[in-house]
Amino acid sequence: MRALVVDDDSKISSYVEKGLREAGFAVDAVTNGPDALALARTTPYDVAVVDVMLPGFDGLELIEHMRKAKLKFPVLILSARRSVDDRVAGLRRGGDDYLTKPFSFTELLARVQALVRRSTAQPETTRLTYDDVELDLLSRRATRAGETLLLQPREFALLEYLLRNAGRVVSKTAVLEHVYDYGFDPQTNVVDVLVCRLRAKLDQQGAVKLLHTERGFGYVLRNK
Repeated sequence: MRALVVDDDSKISSYVEKGLREAGFAVDAVTNGPDALALARTTPYDVAVVDVMLPGFDGLELIEHMRKAKLKFPVLILSARRSVDDRVAGLRRGGDDYLTKPFSFTELLARVQALVRRSTAQPETTRLTYDDVELDLLSRRATRAGETLLLQPREFALLEYLLRNAGRVVSKTAVLEHVYDYGFDPQTNVVDVLVCRLRAKLDQQGAVKLLHTERGFGYVLRNK
């Protein structure tokens, strides 16, 4: 999954960015409205976290611009303003949820995950399974045939993406967009290396090879 973080407070931005990365998101972080809008128009985000007070134009104006551009991914608004009127204004101008500062990252992550689930019409599940592979999204634990897979954050994010698309071939570009950060060169071999690392851990625990490379097309999780 891919998230856009827009906040000109470097401490808050770094805090949110780091936490989302550790939760398996690819994250782009910018500090002003115009840069955020430019990225939003060219990058397939699953969710955005937007502060209200921004240079260039403020967060609510940013949301309005995105909605006018037919960008439909959900937006969580961050603001130090706590009044009911402020919350209502944010939601009326196109925001999907509103979180006041200071906040706990645990709550922010729960809200972000709920927004993503609703926007993609995914069932309210905390587990993904395919064949004998199971992913627990709350505990961040992966197993195959009951054996724990010790995965790094990007390996976990790749496995989650493959599980959500089990049986379908996903391209290298799609993996870059969902697992890595904005600006990676698609000609690099970072995806191939990541797939090889995950395959070594995943297929070591099972009799059937699950992670396959379709040359010229991409990668697929299948049991035959």
